[in-house]
Amino acid sequence: MGWSVGDPTENAILETIRAKPPAQRTHDELRLVANRIRRNAVEAVYLANSGHPGGPLGLADIYAVLYFKVLNYDVKNTMADSRDRLLLSNGHVCAVKYAAMALAGYFSEEELATFRKLGSRLQGHPSTRYFPELENSSGSLGQGLSNAHGVALGLKLRKNPARVFVGMSDGECQEGMTWEAAMAAAHYKTDNLIAFIDWNNIQIDGFVDDVMSLGDFEGKFKAFGWQTKVADGHDLVAIEAAFQWALQAQGGPKVILFKTRLGKGVSFMENNPDWHGSPPKKEQRDQAMQELEQSAAEILKILS
Repeated sequence: MGWSVGDPTENAILETIRAKPPAQRTHDELRLVANRIRRNAVEAVYLANSGHPGGPLGLADIYAVLYFKVLNYDVKNTMADSRDRLLLSNGHVCAVKYAAMALAGYFSEEELATFRKLGSRLQGHPSTRYFPELENSSGSLGQGLSNAHGVALGLKLRKNPARVFVGMSDGECQEGMTWEAAMAAAHYKTDNLIAFIDWNNIQIDGFVDDVMSLGDFEGKFKAFGWQTKVADGHDLVAIEAAFQWALQAQGGPKVILFKTRLGKGVSFMENNPDWHGSPPKKEQRDQAMQELEQSAAEILKILS
């Protein structure tokens, strides 16, 4: 099945953005990248008729900043030892990472049409067996912070200055293993470790506060010895500033709690737990794409 997201004009602008050094990419350009990530994620989940659209829509702004402003990587040498590592703990939102990687140049956007298909490296829960550049296999929630701390500690022992980022969900912080990892990272002062959390208050069974409240979420990380920051996960300036804070802070692990809205950018999906793990039907896909394409057109007017 072919890929139909984007047109030649938009594609040319995205090529120009890719060719720029990260420091020269504007926030309006990042808005276009985030919008394209959203459309790619919706289309991939729709074509698969399986997957999780809400989380990727809510995370698109964060991943646009990561891949186009923050991360150190080289798509021509994807496994370079100097690269930053980005692990994904809540693997069910992998459509956002795949969409961002495609835009960054790891592979063509057309390959997103193979998402969740047999034989594809774009598995519904990420697997390094098929795609080593993913950095970790994920699916079982609550394990990502332990994975990331192990990677970060190993890099420090080898005196490798690469940074380790790990994307997490609020719901998975109901898991005890998360807090064991948080305690270990603080003990070892693993200052090359940056966690960021999709704090949208939604998990597959409903709202997090109803399933099992996390209470003083930021306070818990502080109590475990982490440096913390809360930021708006849809404000590109705030997202970039939060990551810059995390890169500059010294003395131990850092966590950014990004307040996000599940389904961001698609009116009928926003803040609706039903869209945590349900693929859209054709009519819903068409409405979602219409809304996102309208937003893209407004951004393109500014960039043209």
